[in-house]
Amino acid sequence: MRIIWFLVLFFLVFLSFGQIPTGYYDNAQGLTGIPLKQALHDIIDGHNAQSYSSLHTHFGNTDRKADGTVWDMYSDVPGGTPPYIYNFVSSDQCGNYSKEGDCYNREHSWPKSWFNSGNPMYTDLFHLVPTDGYVNGRRGNYPYGEVTNSTWTSLNGCKVGSCTFPGYTGVVFEPIDEYKGDFARSYFYMSVRYYNEDAGWTGSPMVDGAELKAWAVDMLKQWHINDTVSQKELDRNNAIYNIQNSRNPFIDDPSWVFDIWGPTTSISKEINSESFQIYPNPVIDKCSIYFPDEIETSNWNIKVFNTTGKEIDVEEFEKDHSVEINTKDLLSGVYFLILRSSNNNNYSTICLKFIK
Repeated sequence: MRIIWFLVLFFLVFLSFGQIPTGYYDNAQGLTGIPLKQALHDIIDGHNAQSYSSLHTHFGNTDRKADGTVWDMYSDVPGGTPPYIYNFVSSDQCGNYSKEGDCYNREHSWPKSWFNSGNPMYTDLFHLVPTDGYVNGRRGNYPYGEVTNSTWTSLNGCKVGSCTFPGYTGVVFEPIDEYKGDFARSYFYMSVRYYNEDAGWTGSPMVDGAELKAWAVDMLKQWHINDTVSQKELDRNNAIYNIQNSRNPFIDDPSWVFDIWGPTTSISKEINSESFQIYPNPVIDKCSIYFPDEIETSNWNIKVFNTTGKEIDVEEFEKDHSVEINTKDLLSGVYFLILRSSNNNNYSTICLKFIK
């Protein structure tokens, strides 16, 4: 019997993730949907654009590992030994390359051909990262995606091949799992930063101007959930703010992804997601999860985890119309609420804000 999991991601309002200036996001509070997207755009619009030649210098502040080497997400092996490393010296910068490990260059993770190499997108550090030149070349301007059978695999596990995520079957580039959330939040940033500023953008199978296509939204939301904001991103966000005088809102408040693009993501190819509803949202001391009448099942359990993976609570219940979750004893922070069933084939992801 197949076991399926429903992830309910608990986000607190403003978790003091980064060094957010007082009042920076005041005009976005209480908004959702297009009004929130417009408000965030207006807040981060007009950043201090940098020169292309200065990017290597800036990478020394935005993408430097603790040991002083270049943080290349296309070659890094988190918790392990990368196949090669780069230093912030001109001899390690491309240049010419014929294989992995020859040099690193400036990767437009949102390919420059999608916005016709225009400015200020061309040097926006929130989507520009240092990466191995050869892997960058293999990525080309392919969309990001998920690959089952790769036609090429990098030394750290990045893949090129046909997309197997529902909604697109063309060739894509898949980064390793540990950095998928980083790239997802870069794309959400780009979509908001250049909202209504994308006239003439060429686009791609993944985007229409600065707007993310539906399949890309579904996939990137899943990446955003599975690979949560890391200390690396917090530090990078602060470093870029010091350079560009702008921030990535989706690092500062990850729940805004769901406030703009919706709370539910289907990750099932065969069966449509059921609509699980949560009230109230935001929640203070308790919330109720309402199950669709169509789901015929029982013997559910709920497990609550913090971001370190420590199990906080377990509750067993029989599925009725709804189940109530007591949250008053939780400390401020981010939590994962996992609902488990033994005889259901539907998948759904729900976001809940928790105010303490």
